[in-house]
Amino acid sequence: MGTFATTEEAQEYFKNDLFASNAGMKLDELTENTSVCSVDITDALKNANGGVMGGAIFTLADLALAAVANQIHRPSVASQVSINYLSAPKGSRLIAKAKTVKTGRTTTVIQVDVSDDTGRDIALFIGTAFKL
Repeated sequence: MGTFATTEEAQEYFKNDLFASNAGMKLDELTENTSVCSVDITDALKNANGGVMGGAIFTLADLALAAVANQIHRPSVASQVSINYLSAPKGSRLIAKAKTVKTGRTTTVIQVDVSDDTGRDIALFIGTAFKL
């Protein structure tokens, strides 16, 4: 069993992640080794060119990483991440699906696949979380 007894407990915990919460991002699902987070694409997430800001995509992926990392060991923090932006979203919602690749004594490696609600691949995010 993870550090959160239920997804609802984790959702309550991550409401305190104010940057993501204020942007409308939320935790939808949480298991022992996976998480799913999402956000509706609004004008507040768009850049000057009318596309979704890279930082918004990054923040959603970071929230998904944080959820699964802290499910495995709380507290955990990101120590290294990389992101590859693959395509511009065409849908109205972004979905970040995180899965644990490897968990060790002090770190956890997590892959987050970000897509839109049309199924289009938007970003590939790989991160290492450090267990405090």
